[in-house]
Amino acid sequence: MNQNKIDQLSEGIGALLSESSNEASSHLDEMSPLEIATLMNEQDKLVAAAVQTQLFPISKAIEAAAEALAGNGRIIYVGAGTSGRLGILDASECPPTFGVTPDRVVALIAGGPDAMFVAQEGSEDCYAQGAQDLIDIQVTHKDVVIGLAVSGRTPYVLGAIEKANEFEATTVAITCNERSALEEVAAIGITPIVGAEILTGSTRLKSGSAQKMVLNMISTGAMVQIGKCYGNRMVDLKASNEKLQARALKLVREITKVDTAKAIMTLEAAEWNVKTSILMIKAVISAETAVKIIAENDGRLALAIEKLNL
Repeated sequence: MNQNKIDQLSEGIGALLSESSNEASSHLDEMSPLEIATLMNEQDKLVAAAVQTQLFPISKAIEAAAEALAGNGRIIYVGAGTSGRLGILDASECPPTFGVTPDRVVALIAGGPDAMFVAQEGSEDCYAQGAQDLIDIQVTHKDVVIGLAVSGRTPYVLGAIEKANEFEATTVAITCNERSALEEVAAIGITPIVGAEILTGSTRLKSGSAQKMVLNMISTGAMVQIGKCYGNRMVDLKASNEKLQARALKLVREITKVDTAKAIMTLEAAEWNVKTSILMIKAVISAETAVKIIAENDGRLALAIEKLNL
């Protein structure tokens, strides 16, 4: 990279709030462990307040994500570095929590899967690769594509979002700097301004926490909107290990008020599907009939129970 380009980038980065110096931590290298922990705790309190200012655009992103899932589309996260890893983290939790297949919530990270564990810092500079990665997963107008970049200027993420726009996918930008290039090209802009980090430019800290909070809201909100819970219970969880089987058993017992033996027997008959088991017990029907009724009600257990007057 030539000197002029480096100088231009340095000036651009220097103007970002997320890259500015935090006066509260100007003597960070002289602080005790307790002082560091106390300062970080105080600074982290600013994160929820920053996210609170973005509740309206977050709600729009939830609506778009729910519409995508309901219309056989996908939620697609795109990011680099910490932002990309946060997308992968959120996407990977959706199958066990909500019972969706892994192809419904997808995450792309600059540098590919290896970047999850070992930083591939140069990969974020490739605009063309971001666009190509969207082409490779066959993005369509049914999808919602969520770009994560604290700076709002990461080339890989910009390339992905602009390519998604070409395919008429709904696009969302999550950044921590106002009036960024990414926010300008996305249909929905979410910009929690958390201020300078205690370690200057280390946006894995407050900025990363803000991004994670927003992703929690979008994925959880979208799944709730498409009927993946009953009350506040995760009745579409995938009971794929002992802990989740214990949780499934607890859910069935609490919702239907049956004893453990009856709950286990029903869960086994329903192949450990919580929704099916609950309807089987409440309506005194077979697993096959319960599955059919739930499907007829768009997977919404509450609606199925209401229509059966249970």
